[in-house]
Amino acid sequence: MTHAVFRLRAECLARSTRPFVARGSRSPRCPECRVAFDYCFCAWRPEVQVRSGVCLMMYYSEPMKPSNTGWLIADLVPDTWAFGWSRTEVDGALLALLEDPQWQPYLVFPGEYAEPERVVERVDVTAGKRPLFILLDATWTEARKMFRKSPYLDRFPVLSLTPEQISRYRLRRSKRDEHLCTAEVGALCLELAGDEQAGGALNAYLDVFTERYLGAKRALPLDEASPAHQALSSFL
Repeated sequence: MTHAVFRLRAECLARSTRPFVARGSRSPRCPECRVAFDYCFCAWRPEVQVRSGVCLMMYYSEPMKPSNTGWLIADLVPDTWAFGWSRTEVDGALLALLEDPQWQPYLVFPGEYAEPERVVERVDVTAGKRPLFILLDATWTEARKMFRKSPYLDRFPVLSLTPEQISRYRLRRSKRDEHLCTAEVGALCLELAGDEQAGGALNAYLDVFTERYLGAKRALPLDEASPAHQALSSFL
């Protein structure tokens, strides 16, 4: 495993001066899919063509959480970057990525928090460029803080999503049902950019992750014939 979120997690562990303690963090888990070994779903990781890129800006604790879903995006989208967020420091590699001429960045956030002239609801990419979706991977309170205190992102359009579905993510709940988890947001972005197959695969992958994560937590029997597994099997 060498993807961006895995590397960021390793960097956070190397810098840490004390163990990270969160719900479920001490349970033995597969290091690649982060669920209990008996519920490992590494063999179910989809492989699809993806034109878009994703830049995950992660609040400091997110890479460490077994329930984090930005990890699933990095599993599926080859051009995924992950950076730890800091109010006072900006990673030079992040700034270089945002300046890379092959990419057309979109900051994904609810439009009600941005100036109206910045808000867009479609992905219209200039010829010769590829969409790069900047996702603030954090709790809702933390994400609003990141949005306000990252002035280097102020020059980018804010892609405001208006999903019709209520969030299906059951591992960590927001106080508002319309708040989507990071993987759900990523899937919607991929679909808007024309990567419909990748968006569908990411949604199916999230459903299997959630089913297995909760199955391990509740000691439920593993059912590889479940609707979630059947949906994901079409992307393998």
